[in-house]
Amino acid sequence: MHSHPSAQPLSSPPPAPIPGPVAWLGYGGLLPFLALAAGGLWAPSTPWWSAALLAYGAVILSFVGALHWGFAMALSGLSTAERTRCFVWSVVPSLMAWPATLLPPAGGAALLVTGFVAHLVQDHRLAARTSLPAWYLPLRWRLTTTACVCLAVGAMAASR
Repeated sequence: MHSHPSAQPLSSPPPAPIPGPVAWLGYGGLLPFLALAAGGLWAPSTPWWSAALLAYGAVILSFVGALHWGFAMALSGLSTAERTRCFVWSVVPSLMAWPATLLPPAGGAALLVTGFVAHLVQDHRLAARTSLPAWYLPLRWRLTTTACVCLAVGAMAASR
């Protein structure tokens, strides 16, 4: 079967490049997650790595929550209600992160993973209503997935 030149398959545009500093800082921020999860696998009886993993996860979850505070201040075109929702949501991850540091490893990791996933849902909701950089959601997916896997691995290692 011969296809007509105008009948070429449609392809997606190439993904938007992530600005260099954003890529370095974002992916570099995964190194403590990866190192601490690996530490839990290789030295599960060493007690500090689990607390360090939960504490780092809590700090990062608080950081990503603050992104929505920045969006609320900087994005044009948000209604007053949308802006208020961004401000309110921006503090929820911190309110989830703090008690996660006080729970046993499995419970703390579960609470942090829930917070990261909820934040990703909020990112998607915001992106549907506003103009975020094209690289933002793909980056958030990769960072969130890696952080959540590391937290889950850490929780499993701590329960051994």
